[in-house]
Amino acid sequence: MANSGLWVGVLTALTALGASYVTSRATLRAALAQARTTARAQALREQSDRRRSAYREMMTCVHAFNAVTWQIDDVDAAPDRAARDRLLMQMYERIGPAIGDMNRAMHEVRLDGPAEVSDAADRVRDLARRVQALLKALIGDDGPERREAYDAAYRDFRESYVTFIGLARGALEVKEENG
Repeated sequence: MANSGLWVGVLTALTALGASYVTSRATLRAALAQARTTARAQALREQSDRRRSAYREMMTCVHAFNAVTWQIDDVDAAPDRAARDRLLMQMYERIGPAIGDMNRAMHEVRLDGPAEVSDAADRVRDLARRVQALLKALIGDDGPERREAYDAAYRDFRESYVTFIGLARGALEVKEENG
């Protein structure tokens, strides 16, 4: 009888050890899964914060560029050719640094991506350079052709900027994972 009691005790102990082992393995797996999920969520949060900062900087630089280009209304209201040329020259002198800042911001966007947002930022910057060149061509010119080219380039610039904003917004949206 004592032997069977001993065997029951041994079996009970082994069962308890086995159950403890299985439970600890499951707990370890759950803890590892939780740690991976937390690390991934933190990495995604940091990526989103970097992108948001880069996109905002790009938008700030585009706004500074626009602040210069919006002065074209003052040029149109100028009383004579000399006054128009003076205003155009002032705009041209201010637009270069604005594009330089935009260029720096575009490179930040390029680092943080994704590729389609980076490409859109690059296009915005390239079209800003085109507007700059066409702005310079307006100095000393009274013909409507160059002004029409400038206006068309500015519209293309604005359209590319709106595209950038849409892509940036999409890149920042939180997407639910399926499965």
